[in-house]
Amino acid sequence: MSRAGMSVSAPQPWLSRRLFPLLATGVLIAIGVISTTGWGADLVGAHSWLLPNDMWGTMVAASRLVHLDLSGLYTQPTGLVSLPGTAVILAPVVAVIDAAGLGLGVPGAHNPHPGAWLLAGPYEIALSAVVLFAADSIAERLGVAWSKRALLAAAQAVAVWSVSVRWGHPEDAIAVALFLYGTLALADSRAGRSGWLIGAAIAIQPLVLLALPVVLVALEHRRLTGFLIRAAAPGAVLLAAAAWANWTATVKAVTGQPNWPAVDHTTPWTSLAPQMSGGAVAAGPLRAVAIVLACGCALFAGRRWRALREHAGWSPRALAEVLWWVAAALALRCVFESVMVAYYVWPVLAVALITASGGWLRLAATSVVTSTLTFVSQAAWHGPWIWWGSMVAGLAVTLVLAVPKDAPARPARLGRALSRSAAAPSVAE
Repeated sequence: MSRAGMSVSAPQPWLSRRLFPLLATGVLIAIGVISTTGWGADLVGAHSWLLPNDMWGTMVAASRLVHLDLSGLYTQPTGLVSLPGTAVILAPVVAVIDAAGLGLGVPGAHNPHPGAWLLAGPYEIALSAVVLFAADSIAERLGVAWSKRALLAAAQAVAVWSVSVRWGHPEDAIAVALFLYGTLALADSRAGRSGWLIGAAIAIQPLVLLALPVVLVALEHRRLTGFLIRAAAPGAVLLAAAAWANWTATVKAVTGQPNWPAVDHTTPWTSLAPQMSGGAVAAGPLRAVAIVLACGCALFAGRRWRALREHAGWSPRALAEVLWWVAAALALRCVFESVMVAYYVWPVLAVALITASGGWLRLAATSVVTSTLTFVSQAAWHGPWIWWGSMVAGLAVTLVLAVPKDAPARPARLGRALSRSAAAPSVAE
């Protein structure tokens, strides 16, 4: 009770505030384990578990890291092409697997039911689900109603299924989660904390570099140098250690970014990508094009954000606008990627759902589109136009739907934001 006789409400416990992400995480882990080990395999008549094979190479890299074999991080069979933080986040569960003597044999006919998955599966799904908590934290900051946050958590869980249960890339999810937390810290005037969080995100999965220019133009000039040092430090330290141990393998993997058009989805850009050995193409050069365009988008919208901050500081309106452009910048990767995989579309969906959460109609429509795109993206079409064109069109629709309610209605121009600068949305509720 206050001195004026008015009751003062106590802050809600963390568990109460994050109830929906917690429930969604529990359901996702249960569905993930059941569908990969029992019911899912029985449904398709498979004799072995339906596991995300991509993750096993990364776990081998994490095992080498645990044993301080830094020279082996980028040598086969790890298949690692990201920064070493990808292996760091799996090191804890790999240490437990090693201690239990379960081994890291690749799933297949010779190893149909690897016991390591019973530990690694729940761990990597829970790790991926951190993005649900980041999204809910931002939605709370934006003033989104409790009921809408429930739908947001459910839609985010459906989307994150692709990157975690289906493909086994928790590094993508945790990097986006850390980037979102870093953006939220920046909105709360904690630039130092933001720099470290975004630096950790980059060290785990550099895909968030596409969204970095959006954050930089929203930063006060006097804080820029310190922010950049913090953002660069984690990745630089980890990469320097790996390069010191094995320079050739590290540089080849990180700069070349090999991808395999015979296995994954070709795009109209595949023929322009430099050819590598073993039928692979280098994804790095075209990703540089996406980064340049992301910088252009950030510069285009930066003037408006500075005006918004001068008028009202980091208001919900300014935060939501920054997040929308983060989603648009991340979408550029899918537009210009030389070879695509289904989970590449996920980061855009995760961020766009947050900016759509202010209104029931927009959130419901965006949830339907993102869920549909998540499952349609798993199709095995391999033509250079049909699958890629469907994904780019779906992402464009997602971005249009995710523009906050009070933005000017410019759907035609917003749809073109995937490939060039468009009218900046006037953001959030």
